[in-house]
Amino acid sequence: MTHQDQTFDLASAAAMADGTRATVIDGRTGLNAAARTVAAGLARRPISPVLLTGFARLIEFTMILAAGATAYVWYVAPQSGIDWWYAVPLVAGSLIAVLFIQIAHGYALSAFRAGGFHLGRVFVAWTLTFALLAVIAFFAKIGGYYSRVWFGLWFASGLVMVTAFRLSLTATVRDWTDAGRLQRRAVIVGGGKPAEELIGALDASPHGGVRICGIFDDRRDERSPAVIAGYAKLGTVAELVDFGRLARIDLLIVSLPITAENRLLELLQQLWVLPVDIRLSAHTNRLRFRPRSYSFIGAVPLFDVFDKPIADWDFVAKSVFDRVLGGLILLCALPVMALVALAIRLDSRGPVLFRQKRYGFNNELIEVFKFRSMYVDQTDANASRLVTKDDPRVTGVGRFIRKTSLDELPQLFNVVLKGNLSLVGPRPHAVKAKAEKRLYDEVVNGYFARHRVKPGITGWAQINGWRGETDTEEKIHRRVEHDLFYIENWSVGFDLYILAMTPFALLSTHNAY
Repeated sequence: MTHQDQTFDLASAAAMADGTRATVIDGRTGLNAAARTVAAGLARRPISPVLLTGFARLIEFTMILAAGATAYVWYVAPQSGIDWWYAVPLVAGSLIAVLFIQIAHGYALSAFRAGGFHLGRVFVAWTLTFALLAVIAFFAKIGGYYSRVWFGLWFASGLVMVTAFRLSLTATVRDWTDAGRLQRRAVIVGGGKPAEELIGALDASPHGGVRICGIFDDRRDERSPAVIAGYAKLGTVAELVDFGRLARIDLLIVSLPITAENRLLELLQQLWVLPVDIRLSAHTNRLRFRPRSYSFIGAVPLFDVFDKPIADWDFVAKSVFDRVLGGLILLCALPVMALVALAIRLDSRGPVLFRQKRYGFNNELIEVFKFRSMYVDQTDANASRLVTKDDPRVTGVGRFIRKTSLDELPQLFNVVLKGNLSLVGPRPHAVKAKAEKRLYDEVVNGYFARHRVKPGITGWAQINGWRGETDTEEKIHRRVEHDLFYIENWSVGFDLYILAMTPFALLSTHNAY
């Protein structure tokens, strides 16, 4: 773990954070100058070590397989044609090589950073792989089926390719390490002595892989000084919510003891809306549980409170699902979209598409595409007034496409081309959408927790009847409840089920105006 890069003096930062009160923007808490400076330095997305090591395995498996296949096509195929049995050692040998490199700890971040030293281990794993293949061929008496020249070419070319990849990866990983992009970015919640002890324990765990980016605490007295263990206090817990939406934060560690039950509950009610892991410090608790009850950063025990939803490989799976299946659906929908566009053109003057600002992942504003369903001079970009039954602002074609949800089809462009929507997820709401004249986040406590994942074109709430007009507070409550259930229970299978049920849900036009 390393200290945060200091782009300004700690004392100055503390004065800025402690002496500059947060501004209020659109009814929400803003950030002081110090917090904004730190957040700006954390705007680049961190790189997940889990994904890095996973892709390294996949790349090396592909390279090893390609080296053997290339040697076969170049040397064996011109002489004897296509012999299917070569596929067995190609696939098996590639898998065994990756397994042996794994056993030699060749896929640890330390191996990627070390370069030359760990290349020796990779070489040993590579040699053992071919020794094992040779032993199997000898005892199975199948050596005569395979070319020894091909075997040697595969060994040599594969070794060269893996070595070149490793050297390139080492240089890249070192750059990422120096830039702090391979560390989990953490914020300490709560100040004073507990925070100081927690930071000391984290600093004493050099392999924790955590970078502390600041401290947030509501207290402004001697119990919580402006600088704690070398880290500046950047603001209050309310400001932390805004900070977490600007900075790419991975982890919040609450330093309060578990005995402070009421205070912990207040904090968690504020913080759980952020798409981050939330952990409770346990290193000073005298009450000890079994090791499996904790997660660890280095040797520091923590209690898991909330996990970031759809992270690491789940994120990759959902992204591939959206782009591949979304692209196929878009191709199938293009003829229908062309007919709808023509109908809109013939029905009323103005553009075919309508762009609207809505809340997306992590409460960021995104621009969503829709077919225009209102008269051009009466469109409501902020949705400050909900569309109601027989609304005079809606065109003749607009009524039909709204009832059938055909007006949502252009959002496939958001999914496939822009990547700021998913096929399935909580529906994105317009910035001024209201229920009984109150903004949604004023009606539902923790409303923004539904923005911990990308919004979607369809969702669990929609197939359960909670689509269309949200004219009552009860309707928005039910919609948010279903959204949160989806977030906590996401899987690719769940997404497929929701997509399969969506056409049936569209048969009911109740509440769709």
